[in-house]
Amino acid sequence: MRDILSFAAGQWINPGAGARNIASAITGDVIAQAGNDALQVQTMLAYARDIGGPALRKLTFHVRARMLKAVALYLNDHKQSLYELSFDTGGTQADHVIDVDGGIGTMQVYAAKGRREMPNDQVYLDGPVEQLGRAGQFMGRHICTPLQGVAVHINAFNFPVWGMLEKLAPTLLAGVPAIVKPATATCQVTEACFRLMIQSGILPDGAIQLVTGGLGDMLDHLDCQDVVSFTGSAETALQLRGTPVLVERSVRFASEQDSLNASVLGSDAGPGTPEFDLFVKEIQREMTAKAGQKCTAIRRIMVPQPHVDALIAALSDRLAKVTIGDPRLEGTKMGALVSQSQRRDVLEKAALIGTEAARVFGDPDAFAVEGADAQKGAFVPPMLFHCADPDAATHVHDTEAFGPVSTIMPYRDTDHAIALLNKG
Repeated sequence: MRDILSFAAGQWINPGAGARNIASAITGDVIAQAGNDALQVQTMLAYARDIGGPALRKLTFHVRARMLKAVALYLNDHKQSLYELSFDTGGTQADHVIDVDGGIGTMQVYAAKGRREMPNDQVYLDGPVEQLGRAGQFMGRHICTPLQGVAVHINAFNFPVWGMLEKLAPTLLAGVPAIVKPATATCQVTEACFRLMIQSGILPDGAIQLVTGGLGDMLDHLDCQDVVSFTGSAETALQLRGTPVLVERSVRFASEQDSLNASVLGSDAGPGTPEFDLFVKEIQREMTAKAGQKCTAIRRIMVPQPHVDALIAALSDRLAKVTIGDPRLEGTKMGALVSQSQRRDVLEKAALIGTEAARVFGDPDAFAVEGADAQKGAFVPPMLFHCADPDAATHVHDTEAFGPVSTIMPYRDTDHAIALLNKG
């Protein structure tokens, strides 16, 4: 079992009191521990504000952009080690490419935008000079400068690398230091990626810090120059947004949370058309990539009433060909969910959806898993539901089973499809 460290005020901190176990999504065995309730969060905030912030702010946008590019290239040269660690999160090699390469690519895009679209300066001019008085004696202009505080990034479990890098890139480009708090279930991958960034020696001291495990009372010490960026459930977002200190001190709070994305099959895209085949292919891919643990996964499938049976048959046929198993095996097309707790949550949500829709594919009590134990690992099969009366239903529109779960529902015409979409 390995220790997943935090990085605070320039020092690596071992797990301590309150450390949490991390289990392999494939075997269920404990493989690591992370967290330390004794972490000095005020020291971390001071280090970011007093050391990291000034170091970043003295750089121009172009220098910060070149710094981002250098970090991205360094990570790209060392990404194989991140792939190897990622298997225990349940993902396949294709899933790792989405996460690791996707995150590195996103950082490179921000680096390019910083060089091409931002000035080689520390101040960004937002629009032309505005005349505010009739006589032209009162003029004004909006400018953007870095905040004087720190950005606290609370990230989700499904993209341990991309989730970190997609937030770090614009934050560092803006000249603001960051404290990264990954989800504990997959933080071993985040820590490895973070360690590479520190190892590169590219970023100035204090630019980035890492908390594995709980944040403690860090949010209680923020002020109006700080930012909290959260990715996760709507329930947790609501709780965090209501933190008294965040409200009282006008702390900026941004959240990316639950969604029930939908895809609509056009009325003229019947069986036998290229559009129908593409629709089936894309839904199968969206359901099974990262075992459906994506904010962009298609949860609701709107289909013209006459094509419902054909779509159920075609999609079921494709899903039946998906091999579930140990993601290290070459033939595996879908691995496991990240943890047993997520497995329980997905099964509970699927059962709730099942009160309004019939399950037409996938039995969580009887499915094959290659190279692993279906019960010891956090495995579930792709589950497809059919809701015959989506107008009367509620759970299919407001319950997200964050896994390979989707619901087919019929629509009569375009206006009806739009009405169903808006129920989400």
